Amino acid sequence: MIDAHIHLDMYEEEDWAELLGRAAEAGVRGVVGVSKDPSSCRVTEVLARKFPDRVLPAYGHHPEQEPLPEEELEALCDWIAGRGNANFAVGEVGLPYFAREEARKAGRPFDMGPHIRQLARFIRLARELGRPLALHAVHGDADLAMELLEREGYGPAHFHWYKGSPGTTARLARAGHYISITPEVLYDPASRELAAHYPLDRLLAETDGPWPYEGPYAGRRTEPAMAADVAAEVAALRGLDRNRVAETLAANARRYYGWPD
Repeated sequence: MIDAHIHLDMYEEEDWAELLGRAAEAGVRGVVGVSKDPSSCRVTEVLARKFPDRVLPAYGHHPEQEPLPEEELEALCDWIAGRGNANFAVGEVGLPYFAREEARKAGRPFDMGPHIRQLARFIRLARELGRPLALHAVHGDADLAMELLEREGYGPAHFHWYKGSPGTTARLARAGHYISITPEVLYDPASRELAAHYPLDRLLAETDGPWPYEGPYAGRRTEPAMAADVAAEVAALRGLDRNRVAETLAANARRYYGWPD
């Protein structure tokens, strides 16, 4: 198994080895460690160097915060391009659904323009570098993200913790995009529906740690080992062999992120 999306840099440094070791014991051989800003990118690079066989880094700027000024955005893109031939992805990048909803509920205006321009720049960067793309584009934002992907000539992408309408889900599947399922699949009906029906060869498992979960995980620290639980639940929902599904989800992650067998 591979945890296809986790903010490993947000855990305490002294816990990194323990978390990855416990994950390996559960059958999760590695993680895609995403970044949320330039400082986070540098920590993620340290993680990848410290655990080269267990952490595949993704560099970007999380969209649920203010977009970077143009000069800083270009500096970050130059820094990412400067990682050379090392194995890495672009992410986490995307669109600010939750920030926009918060502004709407508070009656504040919200300018999507800078966010759209920033995502388009990251998509171009991923295309130019030939790198995988880890997207935060939930609910209605997935449609806009797909439009940008099509406009920039990039695909497929990985829509992490995807949530969207049946029509959007069908459109994602037709375009061959990947989505990932979180530990919510043990108790959330929408996640269970996706896990049961989205094309299995485009499905990934993730934890998005340290984000906390409810249900059987209430009060527990989120760890990459939980990706194994996700695979087991996907198998149960589909009536398939647990080991077969775990192997398929891992193969999907290796294929998309270029992880060696």
